[in-house]
Amino acid sequence: MADFLPELGRALPSIGEGLLTTLEATVLGAALALVLAFALGLASRSRRLVVRGAVRVVVEFLRGTSLYVQLFWLFFALPMLGFRLEPMACGVLAFGLNYGAYGAEVVRGAVAAVPAAQSEAAIALGMGPGLRLRRVVLPQAYVLMIPPFKNLLVQLLKSTPLLSLVTVADLTFRIDQLRSATGGTAAAYLLLLLLYFGIAALLGAGMNALERTARERLGQEGGKA
Repeated sequence: MADFLPELGRALPSIGEGLLTTLEATVLGAALALVLAFALGLASRSRRLVVRGAVRVVVEFLRGTSLYVQLFWLFFALPMLGFRLEPMACGVLAFGLNYGAYGAEVVRGAVAAVPAAQSEAAIALGMGPGLRLRRVVLPQAYVLMIPPFKNLLVQLLKSTPLLSLVTVADLTFRIDQLRSATGGTAAAYLLLLLLYFGIAALLGAGMNALERTARERLGQEGGKA
């Protein structure tokens, strides 16, 4: 520990860079996953059998294959087909595809959970499908989506250490360098655990606040979950 603390002080700038890299991958991966979740989730409710079938195949493939393998395929196999992505881009794409597929099921289930009477009332008011979705269905489904989306966001954060396997100098990579330099395995990985816990706690608090705000807009129990 006597050697660990001085080395930790010297390593703080690089650890800060790794932390920013981890946050960047989390935010970008989550943004891509959110877009795919809504695109696939809403498409899975299409009236066209071909569309529903294609979406189901894509979602089940992405959910049924390992994120680890997907990341390695993008990093190592894709260049053999003539497409080369930067390591960070591979990570963000892998996170977005994998968690977007899980998110699609969240969107599909939340939309299906909105009472049919709500849509029927909107139809009676003369609302078209698009307006009905935006003004009636999604605002109610959105509240139902937030808790599982929070879980997926934390899971995505906990997947970011995979980036260190494709040469991205993320938080795990920087802490591992500290461990190698000091030999303080227990101290280094305890620090890593605490840092990830802190980030996850902040993300969770933000999502909880988002849920309260969404519920307040719908007038649900004063915003309480």
